[in-house]
Amino acid sequence: MEKLESIIFYSIDKAIRTYRQYAQNQLKQHGFEMTIDQWIVLKCILENPEITQSEIAEKVFKDNASVTRIISLLIKAKHLSKRTMRSNRRRVVLTITPQGIETLKGMEQIVLKNRSKALEGISQQEIELVKNVMVKMAANCE
Repeated sequence: MEKLESIIFYSIDKAIRTYRQYAQNQLKQHGFEMTIDQWIVLKCILENPEITQSEIAEKVFKDNASVTRIISLLIKAKHLSKRTMRSNRRRVVLTITPQGIETLKGMEQIVLKNRSKALEGISQQEIELVKNVMVKMAANCE
């Protein structure tokens, strides 16, 4: 039986988890209480203003219940607001507040430094290779 450390998916998961812990710690050290998952949801809404909650869940690889909790926390923290559409009362419109925009802007340099640290010593060619491999792996499993 092969060793756990020799399985590529173990290495991928370890890299992602280690990076997320590092990134979360960096944000906290700089005074940001927002989690990586909250940042991802907020960034997703920023990039897709008309997006529905189920579409957010799909884009950020979370279940609807998790996205609902994250959105509630972002609303409570005043980073996000929601209102019901007049034309379709079952549909909610999520809007990033000015405070949410400021928080995203404030976090931007830290996020870029985190990525830079994680990619230290890795060439652009290696990054492209890994991206291509990940896309192929995902396509194989769809």
